[in-house]
Amino acid sequence: MSKRIAVCPGSFDPVTLGHRDIIQRASKLFDKVIVLVSVNAMKNPSFTAVERVKLIEKVTADLDNVVIDINDGLLADYVKKVGACAIIKGLRAVSDFEYEFQMALANKILYDGAETVFLTTSAENMYLSSSVVKQIASFGGDITHFVPECILEDIKARLWKEPEEIK
Repeated sequence: MSKRIAVCPGSFDPVTLGHRDIIQRASKLFDKVIVLVSVNAMKNPSFTAVERVKLIEKVTADLDNVVIDINDGLLADYVKKVGACAIIKGLRAVSDFEYEFQMALANKILYDGAETVFLTTSAENMYLSSSVVKQIASFGGDITHFVPECILEDIKARLWKEPEEIK
């Protein structure tokens, strides 16, 4: 019997409690989940792809069927290459759905061997995004409720600014 593999792509810059929630829930639905750090040349990330992989490895260390990888090409090509049957996407709000639905249709045209599976976020994570974490940290705010404790210091070391540094 072949393994049911899912790919959970994202920038994860940085990984949040919302990401962790989606990855953990996906790990219960599939035999193997590949968390895929997507490299987008159009974005200027706070963490390198390798740093993001290391952060996600810490956050998912207790999930035996989760592995982390990096991709700088088309998602559909990667999904086909690894033999995945699903692409996992987390949705926070209706506004996320329109964009993700368009991407799902494009990916289906590029590779019809995988379905996009949408997982809705938990209520406590509806507002949460990497951008929110970066903004709060850049103003010296408390991000302990937004990121896993095991990577809090890593994120603060890169992003957090003392309130007097901001002026």
